[in-house]
Amino acid sequence: MRVVSPRAPGRGWSLAQQLLVLQLVLVSVLVGGGTALAYADAAEAVEDKAAEEVTAVAATIADSPEVVDAVGSPEPSRMLQPFAERVRADTGVDFITIMDRDRTRFTHPNPDRIGEPFIGTIAPALSGRLFTETYTGTLGPSVRAVAPVFDDTPGRRVVALVAVGITVEAIAAELEERLVPVFAVAAGVLLVGGVGSYLVSRRLRRQTRGVAPAELSGMFEYYQAILHSVREGLVLVSRDGRVVLCNDAARELLGLPEDVRGTPVEDLGLAADLARTFTANEPAADELHVTDTRVLLVNTVPVRSRDRAMGNVVTLRDHTELQSLTGELDTVRGFAESLRSQAHESANRLHAVVSLVELGKAEQAVELATAELETAQQLTDRVVGAVAEPVLAALLLGKSSEASERGVELVLTEDTALQDTGAQFDSRDLITILGNLVDNAVDAAVDRAAERAPRVTVTVRSDPHELFLRVADTGPGIAPEAAPDIFRRGWSTKPGGGAAGRGLGLALVGQAVRRHGGTVEVGNDVGAVFTVRIPLPDRSAPAPG
Repeated sequence: MRVVSPRAPGRGWSLAQQLLVLQLVLVSVLVGGGTALAYADAAEAVEDKAAEEVTAVAATIADSPEVVDAVGSPEPSRMLQPFAERVRADTGVDFITIMDRDRTRFTHPNPDRIGEPFIGTIAPALSGRLFTETYTGTLGPSVRAVAPVFDDTPGRRVVALVAVGITVEAIAAELEERLVPVFAVAAGVLLVGGVGSYLVSRRLRRQTRGVAPAELSGMFEYYQAILHSVREGLVLVSRDGRVVLCNDAARELLGLPEDVRGTPVEDLGLAADLARTFTANEPAADELHVTDTRVLLVNTVPVRSRDRAMGNVVTLRDHTELQSLTGELDTVRGFAESLRSQAHESANRLHAVVSLVELGKAEQAVELATAELETAQQLTDRVVGAVAEPVLAALLLGKSSEASERGVELVLTEDTALQDTGAQFDSRDLITILGNLVDNAVDAAVDRAAERAPRVTVTVRSDPHELFLRVADTGPGIAPEAAPDIFRRGWSTKPGGGAAGRGLGLALVGQAVRRHGGTVEVGNDVGAVFTVRIPLPDRSAPAPG
């Protein structure tokens, strides 16, 4: 499903289009800058090469004995002009001019220029120093070197000058030859960069669906606000089992740290069955999972794109309060059912008493009525006298009546003695723990009713430091290998156990006990024996603040 923000109309260029333009501009600037640097480097290299070449030729000619001898002859040009032209042809320079100290040319590529004054700077050469310069002469602008010609006298007197040059036009022609591959490479880079930018932009356009940057930013802020404000937990799990996204509600429900992105699900410290649900390949609908502090309703939906698994979307709902209220409702229903049963039995007995009176057997009627009253009163007195906690006393009376109706005897041991723990212990947790243990014990005792008299024995006592509960039955007991799993959601020995059936009661017992820092021990005597120990807060400790 595509969500379109209110900014969609007139949103301008998409992110992909802007990125394409930016990349093209960047590639063009980089290629242009590189080309300019390559051009400058090539121009400098060509000019340096020309300067080195003319310097070497000028120095070589100036040191030639033939030049010194010819300069001292009556007709220097007759000897020097052929010599200069041969050297010029061999070296590829544009001109070689040998001149007198007063600039008079002895040689020139154009013979008509011989005898005319040389155009250019000669002062450094007259002082005995070779130098280079760029100057415009008869052949146009040129890079030239001017070298002094010394005689053979001990004082080494400058008797002539040699100027060797290469025209700027020739240098430019060589530079053009060098720039051809530079511009070819630049064009290739620009083409490849442009094609690459287009392909990247096209891929980005498919992934962002043509969304403009401002719209994308708004959508991100909008989605972030939703994720952090919804009360349902949301977890996105990648196909390799890592957390991609976890909103605030999910972190609170699962007790996770602030940032778990990238963390494998198995490293989150979740129960094994809950972790399996997070990474399952099949969808899960309204699965109940019990953690140490909560009852969670979990839904898992695998997500696929183009026939490829992308991961799972997991939603979590807190079912703790609802489950607690459901448990209380079940208890109230049990009380009501017990009262209905007692009312039904009382009505039967009352009819029997009335019938005995009508038959004139008053003594038998009185005996029957008082016997039933004494039995009921003895049970009430026993429970109320031993258990000062009103909620627990009411629970035991109701469970006793319910068990009696199913043919099971519910017995309180002689050492049962419980003070009112209302200020120290949540009565709802008492109902959860003892109610579920007694229900399971009654069911187990009924299963073995054909072999032995069904009986459930309950012990409840407390001291200033600990609440002690023990429930034993005459059922089949618990196999030792099954003991580690009995407090896992879905474990049950009854038909229909599993995720959608039974197996939640003992999981809630384990959760409530762990929440109060207690322990549950499972053993076997005649049948199963469950022993719960829960530490109680010190009443004598001063209240905080």
